[in-house]
Amino acid sequence: MRVLTSTKDLSREEWLRYRKQGIGGSDAGAICGVNPYTSAASVYADKISDELNMEINEAMLQGQHLEVYVAKRFTNATGLKVRRSNKMYQHDEYPFMIADIDRIIVGENAGLECKTASAFSYEKWKNIDSVPEHYIIQCIHYMAVMGWDYMYLACVVLGKAFVYFRINRDEDMIRHLISIEKHFWEDYVQRKQLPPPDGSKAYDDLIGGDYFNPRRDSRIPLIGLDQELHRRSDINQLISKLEKEKREIDQKLKLFMQDHEVAENKNYRITWKLSETTGQRRFVVREVA
Repeated sequence: MRVLTSTKDLSREEWLRYRKQGIGGSDAGAICGVNPYTSAASVYADKISDELNMEINEAMLQGQHLEVYVAKRFTNATGLKVRRSNKMYQHDEYPFMIADIDRIIVGENAGLECKTASAFSYEKWKNIDSVPEHYIIQCIHYMAVMGWDYMYLACVVLGKAFVYFRINRDEDMIRHLISIEKHFWEDYVQRKQLPPPDGSKAYDDLIGGDYFNPRRDSRIPLIGLDQELHRRSDINQLISKLEKEKREIDQKLKLFMQDHEVAENKNYRITWKLSETTGQRRFVVREVA
């Protein structure tokens, strides 16, 4: 592990530009295809672009401010002291692997990753097996870069609980992650070669924008894609069947509710309320966390 730069006096613009120099912990889960909020296509588009996303949304702001609180709760719960690093690091052998970590555990070869989650996510944080996988991969990435023996992942589930888990170093998982990130960085980012389709909206945006320049009235023979086209046709038929079945279920639920606005049990909450803007009843089914 070596220091890439100090982050103490970095502006957000400078920080974002350093992040473009490699794969960070929050990128790792997307590259592995397990981050529900972003994708490998999004990471690729960000790394090859000179544009910077300067937006800071409410969730990001809350996460930044609550990081201090999560770290304090961790110290109170474990007795372990933590400190800020104020540095961005990179792997000695694989410099495209970078790490901007939350905290270092004082006196131990370990670190702390701080998270916050909504009350609706409580079930995901009850044990290590249900924790979102991209957070686990983020910790594995940091252990790879930093050479740590283990990491702690701590989370305040707002209004519900404080939890923390210890994730031990696993050399097989680290080697596998390095292989995935090396392939992504060298074969796609450095060559500016599109990664394979992943079904994400980001991929649609990437290839639907200015990536290709259409040539008027140009044609090519459609070769070698019959299997995909047959499967696409099958999927369309299946979607139509499932949509009809879903409508039937919704109709049964509405008949059950009749003129009531809310129906609920320990697993589900259904609302069928009049919208002030449209004048129509809006039907929503939600699983109770």
